Amino acid sequence: MKALLLAGGRGTRLQPLTNNIPKPMVPIVGKPLLERTIANLKKNGINEIILSTCYQSQYIKNYFGDGKQFGVKIHYISEDIPLGTGGAVKQAEKYFDDTFVVLNSDILSDIDVGQLIEHHRNKSCIATIAVTEVKNPSQYGVIEYDSHHYITSFKEKPQAHEIASNFINAGIYVFEPQIFNEIPSNRVVSIEKETYPMLLNKGYKMAAYEMRCYWMDIGTPEKYIQAHKDILNAECKIFSDCLMGCSHVGDLILKGKNTRIHPEAKIVGPVYVGENVNIEAYAFVGPHAVIGDGSSIAMGSRVVGSVLWDHVRVGRGARLVNTVIASNCRIDGSEEVYNTVYTEDVLQPVAI
Repeated sequence: MKALLLAGGRGTRLQPLTNNIPKPMVPIVGKPLLERTIANLKKNGINEIILSTCYQSQYIKNYFGDGKQFGVKIHYISEDIPLGTGGAVKQAEKYFDDTFVVLNSDILSDIDVGQLIEHHRNKSCIATIAVTEVKNPSQYGVIEYDSHHYITSFKEKPQAHEIASNFINAGIYVFEPQIFNEIPSNRVVSIEKETYPMLLNKGYKMAAYEMRCYWMDIGTPEKYIQAHKDILNAECKIFSDCLMGCSHVGDLILKGKNTRIHPEAKIVGPVYVGENVNIEAYAFVGPHAVIGDGSSIAMGSRVVGSVLWDHVRVGRGARLVNTVIASNCRIDGSEEVYNTVYTEDVLQPVAI
């Protein structure tokens, strides 16, 4: 079984974290989101992956190579200009002659892809769309379907009075190769807004698969922070894969290897601490803090509900709350940073 990962987006809503790296490469507990997704696919029996890239595509290629290191075979398709989800799928046509899976690469989910594929085959349809339930679907593509889970309509960002379903498109699909005949070449195509309604109008059977698992679109800083809190709270099954090989001391999760925590530091779990980390006396860390490899937390500082990437230096007496600090940044002593994204050249508030 093969999968197509759509990894060409710029991640504008996640800026400034995506100023220098593609959105699918932002770290989730120390490893790129895309690596977490590939690991979940491999666990579900998918061993050949096509990566559709555009923005900073070389960054992704340099990291994953041919995929051998990650136990899969990887091919690349690079767009000069973004062609939309449908255009990206069409470009990958030569790689698929059987049922295949498609995923948007800005989704964090512990979906059992094997069950999704089984559901698709049982429905004998051209496409199956994974759907997830949300409280307010007005900002999403809403999908309606009958009691047999066959899709009856699509509504993009409906008004409140138009909402008859709280299930939205989760950005995870199973397709038959026949779908390529219905996607035009060499132009921008939105598979959500153009292809799906057209297939329905032509009488194709399309199925919905209700996800009863963890799902998060990490497209904004607040959702990115929330995803880490969910992982530390064990609400996402990918948690066990993220933390494989770590040791647990209560709610403190240690990656180990040269990490030093002063006995007079205060740790309130759940907290994740990477390798080669130094936490000094009277520092307060947690709850829901993620400390990346090579970082240091100075005496008397406080890190709460925040995600620190690798090699971050937190100065003496600094305060970080609900904040993301990109790699190689330094927070000066006594500085207070709340609800903020902090990179080497940009300080940006987060709407939490």
